[in-house]
Amino acid sequence: MQNRRTFIKQSVLSGAMLTAIGTPLSLLADNTKSTLTILHTNDVHSHIEPFADDDKKYPGLGGAAQRAAIIHEIRKNKEHVLLLDAGDIFQGTPYFNFFNGDIEIDLMNKMGYDAATIGNHDFDGGIDGLAKQISRANFPFVNCNYDFTSTPVHGKVHKHIIIKKGKLKIGITGCGVELDGLVPDKLYTSTKYLDPISCVQEQVDILKHNEKCHLIICLSHLGYQYQSTKISDIILAQQTNHIDVIIGGHTHTFLDAPVSQKNKDGKTVYINQVGWAGIQIGQLDYLFEKKFSKKLSNTQTVIVDKKTRGK
Repeated sequence: MQNRRTFIKQSVLSGAMLTAIGTPLSLLADNTKSTLTILHTNDVHSHIEPFADDDKKYPGLGGAAQRAAIIHEIRKNKEHVLLLDAGDIFQGTPYFNFFNGDIEIDLMNKMGYDAATIGNHDFDGGIDGLAKQISRANFPFVNCNYDFTSTPVHGKVHKHIIIKKGKLKIGITGCGVELDGLVPDKLYTSTKYLDPISCVQEQVDILKHNEKCHLIICLSHLGYQYQSTKISDIILAQQTNHIDVIIGGHTHTFLDAPVSQKNKDGKTVYINQVGWAGIQIGQLDYLFEKKFSKKLSNTQTVIVDKKTRGK
């Protein structure tokens, strides 16, 4: 009896081993879980130092050194981390007036940003100044609805990029607000504004169907929402498909948590924005499971001050 039991047990184990050996490694890999943490900022506006301790609205908040320390801590504790910015890196303090964006880009390089888009105030140093700073960045700028063909920026900005984190493929595109009437003509010169809805959809289709990305992000400097029909992040989410996350800027909107919208296919798009001046960092945690199915598993807004450390 004992021999029969042993034989059956060994047969079952042997069968399981043969099944595993006969299964392609790619299928086994699909069963492993991966996590992705998206950290993001917007409208930092050259705020290199924290607000003064006696500031009425934001006492002691913000600061590049404080932000860098938080990002460093989060990276130590998370599997895969993306660090993104949704534009208006420049203009707002004397640092920009004196150094023309050098300090801002140097600090973003040191923090290891993965990508950024272009805000309207990023033209404040003129088109030549923007071209210079994009060239100095160790990270790509993405925008698909500004035509820079006849400007010094031509060839320096990507319509989309793909970033790989482990086995994950993350597609990123970007778009910006209408410049006419918002930025002096002499600063953006012959840059042409194109319809962001159609331009973003074109890039997202490539990322979804051609590149087979597991997550698609749009870095938007359109603004969160308006009382008019002006194109916003809300409208962008509703009138496109295949975007998973819109990281927004321009309207300095403080969202306590991402807002969800249904796209053209009835699927959920998450929109997030974290105010301005670098006093907050947005954090979105995604869990990827079998066959790269994904869900937003955690969100939080990290306050940037001297006491905060990433978790």
